[in-house]
Amino acid sequence: MITLYGIPNCNTVKEARNFLEEHKVEYEFHDFKKKGAPADKLQEWCKEFGWEKVINRAGMTWRKLDDAQKESIKNDADAIALAQDKTSIIKRPIAEINGEAKALGFKEDEYKALFG
Repeated sequence: MITLYGIPNCNTVKEARNFLEEHKVEYEFHDFKKKGAPADKLQEWCKEFGWEKVINRAGMTWRKLDDAQKESIKNDADAIALAQDKTSIIKRPIAEINGEAKALGFKEDEYKALFG
């Protein structure tokens, strides 16, 4: 079972979804805007990738935070609380296979290796 986590209007998520559909890979889509970001999943992703990668510090949501908010994010727990409050701050998409995180973001070569 493949689950893709993200936001439908995100260009990177669209690229990943298009790749999966073009390669006839069945998947379930978890929309952060509709279903939120589960704390247990955020914890797993922070453990797998590191909170510094799970939190998209190059995106608009991060840039809109004031300096005090940015500086307050020092560990997994801080990052998880922020991500649950502002799901748009999560780097996306996140692809899981059988409940195990395999890819953060979309890189075509990585997707070809995983799903090709």
